Amino acid sequence: MARTKQTARKSTLCKAPFRSSGNIPSAVAALAARKSVPSTGGVKKPHHFRPGTVALREIRHYQQSTDLIIPKAGFQRLVREVAQSFSADLRFQSHALAALHEASEAYICGLFEDTNLCAIHAKRVTIMPKDLELARRIRGERV
Repeated sequence: MARTKQTARKSTLCKAPFRSSGNIPSAVAALAARKSVPSTGGVKKPHHFRPGTVALREIRHYQQSTDLIIPKAGFQRLVREVAQSFSADLRFQSHALAALHEASEAYICGLFEDTNLCAIHAKRVTIMPKDLELARRIRGERV
């Protein structure tokens, strides 16, 4: 079995109360009152991770998964709203909406990859709107 260090523990039970002018019972009562009061009130503090830990965990999770990130209902509402501005009576097959969903997520992921490369090139780890604009200009999407 591995050896472990033993640490000294502070014990309040063995200490003799401080004698001041023969007032021993009040010192014992004060010591007992101090022990009976709970220090935290029984409320456990919530656990906080260090900054960046949760972000890295989410990055690993989303890189391993293949499911779509944008909610399906919200994306369908957005597509129908945009299509409404062109024509009033448009209907969509579910396969067509799924194809649009897949293509738009692939485009957004690729754009964010390029945006991240622009931020790294500027010796930063945080992406900014200027990185997004630069990535789109390099791609030739916006002049």
